[in-house]
Amino acid sequence: MRRTAVALAALLAGLGLWQLGQGAWVHVKARVAQHLLQRAWARALDGEARPAPWPWADTWPVARLRVPAHGVDLVVLEGVSGRTLAFGPGHVETTAAPGAAGTSVLSGHRDTHFRFLAALRRGDEIVVDRRDGRRVRYRVSGTTVVDARRAVVRAGGAEPALVLLTCYPFDGVLPGGPQRFAVVAHATVPHQPVPHRMVATALAGASESR
Repeated sequence: MRRTAVALAALLAGLGLWQLGQGAWVHVKARVAQHLLQRAWARALDGEARPAPWPWADTWPVARLRVPAHGVDLVVLEGVSGRTLAFGPGHVETTAAPGAAGTSVLSGHRDTHFRFLAALRRGDEIVVDRRDGRRVRYRVSGTTVVDARRAVVRAGGAEPALVLLTCYPFDGVLPGGPQRFAVVAHATVPHQPVPHRMVATALAGASESR
């Protein structure tokens, strides 16, 4: 009986260490990847169409996302597959390009790249650098929690609008779930404000699996 208890304790300790290691690896991978992505972004600015951050990558940089008040500086990748979001925030391909006219939706993990969304407040500035060298500045107009199974994206007006999206709640224990936390921002040029209900379709799988 004692040997069984000791073995069980050792097994549980091993599982705990393994889970801690897995969690730490996610954060390390997220940080290291951004260094490689910065290099690929420089190549994108030089005119390379789809600069792969590493030889086997099936994604490429489409924008640079900065939030000065929160020390955020991230390269945005094309697409929102699980393997893409492991390395950086992704652009939902069915929405407008970052910084372009219409509504662009960017998605990221709640426990790595988009953790800062919890701290964003109305009026915070978000800066998007485009591949053509243009810079578009946004102001946060509000935040909302939506159900990804029923949310829809609205095209918006002629001016750029932005939705930053991640899973919710931020401290959720179980992975997945239908809730999404959305930050809505609009470009700091004259236009009609973007409705807070304007968030993406089919986002149950677009944000993250944890």
